[in-house]
Order: sequence, then C-alpha cells, then structure tokens
Amino acid sequence: MKLLRFGPKGQERPGILHADGTIRDVSALVADYGPESVSFDLLEQLRSAKLDELPVVEDSVRIGAPLSRTGHFIAIGLNFADHAAETGAEIPKEPLIFSKAPSCLSGPDDDVLLPRGSLKLDHEVELAVVIGKRCDYVSKADALSHVLGYAICNDVSERDYQKDRGGQWIKGKSAPTFGPLGPWIVTADEVGDPQSLDMFLDLNGERSQTGNTDTMIFSVAEIVSYLSEFMVLEPGDVITTGTPPGVGAGKKPPVYLRAGDQLRLGVAKLGEQRQQVVSRD
Repeated sequence: MKLLRFGPKGQERPGILHADGTIRDVSALVADYGPESVSFDLLEQLRSAKLDELPVVEDSVRIGAPLSRTGHFIAIGLNFADHAAETGAEIPKEPLIFSKAPSCLSGPDDDVLLPRGSLKLDHEVELAVVIGKRCDYVSKADALSHVLGYAICNDVSERDYQKDRGGQWIKGKSAPTFGPLGPWIVTADEVGDPQSLDMFLDLNGERSQTGNTDTMIFSVAEIVSYLSEFMVLEPGDVITTGTPPGVGAGKKPPVYLRAGDQLRLGVAKLGEQRQQVVSRD
C-alpha cells in the first residue's frame, strides 16, 4: 500500500495510490497521516475498506509530504563506505546520528529554498524509514517489525552551515524545505528487503549519485535497534539512513546547488522526486 497526502500546502488530505493507478481520498476513514494516526491498525483499516468506492482525486493535484508532521526527524551520517571515502571521513564504528528539524519536512516535488547567503547547498538521495510501532530497546531481529514503511528523502544540506559554522550538523540540515519526503510511504510488506534498493539522483539531467542500499554500513534493522537504545522511537518518526557517493561536496572541484538547478531522484519501489532550487526571499 502507498500512503500519500495531496492538496495545496497547509490543506493536504490523506490518500492512497490505488492499484489501478488513481489516487483515492481516504479522509472519510482517517483525518490525516501523522504521529496520532499512523500505525499497523490504520493499515488494516485501510486494507479492509472498500477503496474502489472512495473518491478519485485529479491527476494534476499537488502531492505533499506523506506525513502532516513528525515528532523526530533523525538522520544517519556517513552510512555508505564509498560516500565516506569521497568526503575523506573515516568509516564510523557506530552509526553517526544527527537530527533534522521537523519543520524542514517538505513535499517531494516542492521547490528547495536556497537560504539567504548560502554558499554550499548540496543534495543527498536517501532511503527513509517511517516507524509504525513504539520502539524501546528493540532487538535487531525484531526491528523491522516496527517499520511501517519506506519513502524517498532528499537530505538537503548546507555544507557551510554544517561544517564551517561550528556546533552540530543540525544547523546545516534543517532550513525550510531541507526534508523533501515521498511521494508516498510504501508499506514494508510491499518493499520487502530494504537492503537491495537501487538509488539515483540527477542534477540538471546528468547523473550525479548512483548507489544501492546493499552497500550501507549499518542496515535498517541495525539502525532502528541502535537508536532504540538511546531514545524511544514513536509512530510517525522518520529516520533517513544515509546517502551513496556523488554529492556535490565530494566532487573535484565541489559542485554546489544554485537557483534554477533541477533535481530528479529516486529509490527502487518508492517512486521519484523532482525539485527546483529557488532563492529564498
């Protein structure tokens, strides 16, 4: 099942991508997708509903972030060995954890806003995990049973803020629109093994990033279990799990994003995103 939200910004409604390719409005069944509602019980409710009888949504509708909000937006850094190598970093011995501000959550095709004075805006195609059941000291063997589904995330990053302005990475990861998510959450049963998914990102029509989740240093199961040692993960929490090589900061010379740049990115089974970089007023 593919869960999505549609409509103008601030007025999104919950929907599903039906097997016939149409978007169906499920707002008669659930008010919205967010921490209060996303759960395995909700999935069962949707699966048992007569989805064929629900309203069809126009194809031209805007697709928003698949969650109204998230309590935690957690990210894992340097989780691909080849990406760590291109940045000159050592391979982490334990997952490198940082946060993105929940307010950076954005629709999959919304514009990416270039912060005022930005010098080093960068892209990162990533596999995101959406939690569906409370995690507190969860074992690696049981971790995936707590995952509701998966989505594409572009972990947009301002490297100057992240690396050169002191403090923690959250400063370079949290500006408005720095967390495009979606176009939908694909439930875990449809994705299967999360460690065998091809990934790509094109910048202005040219391939910039290529990878596969099978080269992640720490698997999704390891990450969920590890995080649950240090914090309680709640339904609706998002974990974005690291990026393959090809980011702008790793090129020689570096290639950073500028106003007018076009991004297209995707992860196998999860769809695609398309964004344009625009200057912030």
